[in-house]
Amino acid sequence: MTSVAVDEMFAHPALFYRTEQEYAERTVSFVREGLSAGEPVAVAVPGPNLGLIRGGLGADARDVLFLDMTEAGRNPGRIIPRVLKGFADAHPQERVRIIGEPIWAGRSAVEYPACAQHEALINAAFLGRPVTILCPYDEVRLDANVLADARITHPTVIAGGREDVSGAYDWRAVVDRYNEALVPAADAASFSYGAQELPDVRHFAVEEAARLGLAGQRLQDAELAVAELTTNSVVHGGGTGILRIWAEAGQVVCEVRDRGRLIDPLAGRRPPKRGQIGGRGLMLVHYVADLVRVHTSDEGMAVRFYLDL
Repeated sequence: MTSVAVDEMFAHPALFYRTEQEYAERTVSFVREGLSAGEPVAVAVPGPNLGLIRGGLGADARDVLFLDMTEAGRNPGRIIPRVLKGFADAHPQERVRIIGEPIWAGRSAVEYPACAQHEALINAAFLGRPVTILCPYDEVRLDANVLADARITHPTVIAGGREDVSGAYDWRAVVDRYNEALVPAADAASFSYGAQELPDVRHFAVEEAARLGLAGQRLQDAELAVAELTTNSVVHGGGTGILRIWAEAGQVVCEVRDRGRLIDPLAGRRPPKRGQIGGRGLMLVHYVADLVRVHTSDEGMAVRFYLDL
């Protein structure tokens, strides 16, 4: 396998593959290179691909952290703080090596924009850190636009055993392109609120979510996420907001709109520093939700989260 180019300590190549054999050969070689160099290694890929890598490593698999990305990365917005930075921060004195496969053929069209933005934001989150993150892409099963975006979100691309610099690399362009306007469902229930209505809007959200089918831990997740977002509206988003909630394709969808501005593209994906007060609200939403979409503009912002029924 061609060695991965490192720019400013951080390397983020995309690996294009066409067969299971090619996938196993390239990823296993990448892992073994890291183990031979004494680097801690983590593998976060969809379940079937975990088996390919684990099987190819044999006894060496015991030295690798394995995570099923369909669970750990169900919501792309929690991959950076929980999976990637979680592993890198656990080894602050060492260079680490990670395989992360957040985009697979089963991802929905609703999920994909968040996936593409995640891949772009990796470059901002790890700039200057001694980390190598290899992201595999299935050339056969993924759409052409997904592969094109991979060339924009990764500074280098490995294909056919050869690594080349990507002339299309411009991660900020992908973040901006998928900052898409979010249109609520026509039948959404809504509640306008200010500081005095915070208890009422949370009660409204829980009642509506329960009516739509959420229960148990999922209902508690909805309550926590709504509490965080509506409080953010009052404190940081102009003092007022509107909550909308509806059911869609087997999920309950909640959306909060206010006059806030999201200046930091890594907001909600950067774990707070030890002793930091605040700054955890959006990250908590990422942790409990199955998907989070955000749209920000000069007029304000909308945060939409999805919970599977």
